[in-house]
Amino acid sequence: MLTAITRQVSPSINRCELTFHAKEPIDIPRAIAQHEAYEECLSQLGARVISLPAEADLPDAVFVEDAAIVVDEVAVSPIMGAASRRPETESLARTLSIYRLLKYMQAPATLDGGDVMRIGRRLFVGASKRTNADGISQLRAALAPFDYEVKSVNVKQCLHLKSGCSYVGRNSILVNRGMVDVTRLAGFELIDVPASEPGAANALLIEDVVIVPSAFPQTIALLDARGFKVKAIDVSEFQKAEGGVTCKSIIFNVDAAP
Repeated sequence: MLTAITRQVSPSINRCELTFHAKEPIDIPRAIAQHEAYEECLSQLGARVISLPAEADLPDAVFVEDAAIVVDEVAVSPIMGAASRRPETESLARTLSIYRLLKYMQAPATLDGGDVMRIGRRLFVGASKRTNADGISQLRAALAPFDYEVKSVNVKQCLHLKSGCSYVGRNSILVNRGMVDVTRLAGFELIDVPASEPGAANALLIEDVVIVPSAFPQTIALLDARGFKVKAIDVSEFQKAEGGVTCKSIIFNVDAAP
């Protein structure tokens, strides 16, 4: 069963960590409504949504993707790159332990799940401001017994790897080449986002549907013209927090509901 773990919006989200974006006020009621629509979208696409309660003292906790890496056999609980976000892993790990064996990273490793793009048994991991070489090495070691290949990809001028590229199916990656070293992505068809929409490379593939922020109509038209099934949703309040469509869920398969 396709399963999506989400977390409700923190009332303190306006204190979120920002690295590349200027601070803008986030409309919390609107963010809550957008998040509910996002969860409904996942549900409509066949996912069983497990919605965790908000963490009032953790402004970024809605971005659950950053707090774990989940593959078919195991889940890895990282040490997140921003110290203020590290407590987010605790309650999430308790939930994930129902579904997966857990492995834990050790200092000095840092890694955010938003830096991990999984394509089959290959994981491309962004070397970013939030993920260091030790984090990538420890993830590689944790997944090696299960025959996963972990490749480092240099990231620049964006928060995470998946801010600059996302797998959209059909051996294709949506990419902003100004943010990602594409030499490590050889063998894939690279679809360049329009120059006028530099933040549009973050997309979420569910089965054969590509979820894209509605703020990027040119990218939506580009994918539609190439024959992709596209679902546009509004995540504008989360974009103010350097978020997108991948970071608000952890999606994986379970054989049966516990």
